[in-house]
Amino acid sequence: MLALIALTMFIIEYLPRLTKVIPSTLAAIITGTLITLGFGLEASTVGDMASIQGNLPSFHIPDIPFDLATLKIVFPYALIMALVGLIESLLTLNLVDELTETLGQPNRECIGQGVANTTTGLFGGMGGCAMVGQSIINIKSGGRGSLSGVSAALFLLSFILVGSSLIERIPIAVLVGVMFMVVIGTFEWCSFRLIGKIPPADTLIGISVAVITVFHDLATAVIIGVILSALVFAWQHAKHINASVSTNRMGGKVYELNGPLFFASVHHFQEIFDPKNDPDDVVVDFKNARVADHSAIEAIDKLAERYLKEHKRLHLKHLAPECRQLLKTAGDLVEVNVVEDPNYHLAVDRKDFEEKV
Repeated sequence: MLALIALTMFIIEYLPRLTKVIPSTLAAIITGTLITLGFGLEASTVGDMASIQGNLPSFHIPDIPFDLATLKIVFPYALIMALVGLIESLLTLNLVDELTETLGQPNRECIGQGVANTTTGLFGGMGGCAMVGQSIINIKSGGRGSLSGVSAALFLLSFILVGSSLIERIPIAVLVGVMFMVVIGTFEWCSFRLIGKIPPADTLIGISVAVITVFHDLATAVIIGVILSALVFAWQHAKHINASVSTNRMGGKVYELNGPLFFASVHHFQEIFDPKNDPDDVVVDFKNARVADHSAIEAIDKLAERYLKEHKRLHLKHLAPECRQLLKTAGDLVEVNVVEDPNYHLAVDRKDFEEKV
């Protein structure tokens, strides 16, 4: 088996240097199969795994009760299949674009795949998506247009309908060799060179996604990877908020904030100020800061309460209108520069917004 794998990989790698008349992958499969049959070698074949013979499908609506109980059973699997299918198709499209130096249409791909899988379900078929391995083989064999994909589908159909007896004789070792070459060609080998040169968090996320993909599934791995990336992003940007401190002509202390104020940076925001040691008048200028969410608004409100307890006046400048309207502590405590306030909007709940106003 190891010898067949090595021979297959050798043919795929070096045959194109001699001739491109016949696709190297096809030549490797034919050569490995003929050697196995000609010398009577004992090797596991496709037929030993399962039969691929089939017939043309017929229209059939699933004979199941269409109620919530059925939906609860089907929905989790449908969601995972949709996520895996979309992710793999988009990854394949991205890889094909890199190899062919073209620009694909991901929206069109996703819609077409959804329509096709919905239709397939009405004929008792399985869901499908773009495949990295088959696409790479197609491209390296010279396929560039839509006809190459159509041809691959028609040949696959012919194998199932009339050529199953031939395909089932192909040794598994030959197919393993083909897939090894696909993996070698698609793996990002530069990832190893980046270890130690990129932030440790990025390295950890990449390894985590790879491990979860192997032991669980691609959809779960991608979702966890996105969550981890979002947490790392929030943690890093939480440290970006800071303040330039100065004194104005009236003897008041001015904090000129810089950076985003959101749920992750609230703690750093509170640490900037010192209500006990600050003078009676304190100005917080939000000209270079961005208030992003409700947590930020609550942090501003708590800051105002801290200064109120110390019997000191807090002035907020360049604060967005939504922030001013949602602050609970108002009256003489808060002075807002309306003229120079930015006019951006926060993503707030309308009902909650109206209640607080």
